[in-house]
Amino acid sequence: MTFKSDFLNIIKERNFIHQITDLDQLDNALFKESKCGYIGFDCTAPSLHVGSMIQIMMLRWFQKCGHRPIVLMGGGTTKVGDPSGKDFARPILSIEEIEKNKLNIKKVFNQFLKFGDNIDDGLMIDNSEWLDKLNYISFLREYGSSFSINKMLSLESLKVRLEREQNLSFLEFNYPIFQAFDFLKLNEKFDCILQMGGSDQWGNIVNGIDLIRKKNQKQAFGLTSPLLTTNSGAKMGKSENGAVWLNKDYLNDYDFWQFWRNVEDADVSKFLKLFTELDLNEIDKLEKLHGSDINEAKIILANEVTKLCRGKNAAIESSKIAKDTFENSKINKNLPSITIKEKEISIIKILNELNFSKSNGEARRLIRGQGVKLNDNKISDEELVVRNNDFLNNSIKISVGKKKHGLVFFK
Repeated sequence: MTFKSDFLNIIKERNFIHQITDLDQLDNALFKESKCGYIGFDCTAPSLHVGSMIQIMMLRWFQKCGHRPIVLMGGGTTKVGDPSGKDFARPILSIEEIEKNKLNIKKVFNQFLKFGDNIDDGLMIDNSEWLDKLNYISFLREYGSSFSINKMLSLESLKVRLEREQNLSFLEFNYPIFQAFDFLKLNEKFDCILQMGGSDQWGNIVNGIDLIRKKNQKQAFGLTSPLLTTNSGAKMGKSENGAVWLNKDYLNDYDFWQFWRNVEDADVSKFLKLFTELDLNEIDKLEKLHGSDINEAKIILANEVTKLCRGKNAAIESSKIAKDTFENSKINKNLPSITIKEKEISIIKILNELNFSKSNGEARRLIRGQGVKLNDNKISDEELVVRNNDFLNNSIKISVGKKKHGLVFFK
């Protein structure tokens, strides 16, 4: 099926679409003129991770097709907590934690979107602007009758928790109401007609569409992307070392690049479509690579995603580090590193400090399994103590397996 609007054609061809409300009407609306659409991001962590990139890329394509994207920061809704996809209530964060997370999260969007006052320039808005000012009694009198308890209990985010007989607090029960209210406010302030999000947000999005129809007698639309998993079924956003953060303060450029370089073979084509802007004909050519040749496509994927998220220089430098480390057997000084002030340190502590192991026990198991190398030489002594005067230039290279490499500098 071919659409009239460039945006829907692009995201369909690149497999972003899971569900859409009133498809033909949305297609006509986006074809005729520039429109406004939004995605909300709560401030539950100090950075978004790669699981959020599919939403960010949808906003980027939306803007590239001449429409205005709104990034709605959840400074207000984070205080309530989204029950979607959770078996238990999210931890309640302090106001200070929410504000700190919000400032960190904002940084990454400047890499993907252009913000300003032109018709297609992005807007960044915080829903605490209206949610923090609500008088609850007045809010209930004005909007409470627009929400059906029967319908809300059928929302997937609430229904699953209840079916499992897991606690659902009244605080969390308010979340879908506030998300619907967000859509209403953006519709009134900016004529925002479209809310996008992950498939777990479908019920909340439809709630907002209904509220706009009841209160403003206007048509609004919803669009969701599929839940993204790797070919092996793992949820996007995690690696064996933990979350793959978008902010470089929480994950360095090289490790971010390496995550994409090491994706499963079967995921390369899918990720090239979703997370890069490469021409689809070029992706089709890369899709035909097999065996060791597919590593070429993985390097292109890593370079393109890192360039988008971290900048061109980060992609070039990360690629050079990998080439030096894996192809030229050089010690590139820009590998992940730690600096030690003491004259000596145990190999166990080094592995933990570099985040190559999460505990002393795991570090010992890696050594017993002959998975640890010091300057490319396997080590077997779990009690090994490394001293600064044992090595040239007061630096050593530590490797775990074939893909993890780091440096230890002695000050």
